[in-house]
Amino acid sequence: QVQLVESGGGLVQAGGSLRLSCAASGRTFTINAMRWYRQAPGKEREFVAIHSRTGSGIYCTDSMKGRCTISGDIAKNTVYLQMNSLKPEDTAIYYCNAVLQGDRDDYWGQGTQVTVSS
Repeated sequence: QVQLVESGGGLVQAGGSLRLSCAASGRTFTINAMRWYRQAPGKEREFVAIHSRTGSGIYCTDSMKGRCTISGDIAKNTVYLQMNSLKPEDTAIYYCNAVLQGDRDDYWGQGTQVTVSS
């Protein structure tokens, strides 16, 4: 079993920045990829960013192009999401997701709230 814990959310003014973190813990495992999703009230959950273990996929969604950077610390099983120039429409709960080697199941954290005021 793998546990994911997100942190770094909060309330910021439009144009501000936040750095979200996701830490994975549990039994010995190898993470193939860690991803960020977000879900705003009344909307579907949407993909935000991915960081693969091999480095073949490290990018943010086009909708946040130029305002988002995803990075990781593989040794610590941690991924970071740096978001700049935040807009009110970025307000959502941000969830971390992990895909493990040899496991078809994926794992989710409880989410961290990001609120951007206008």
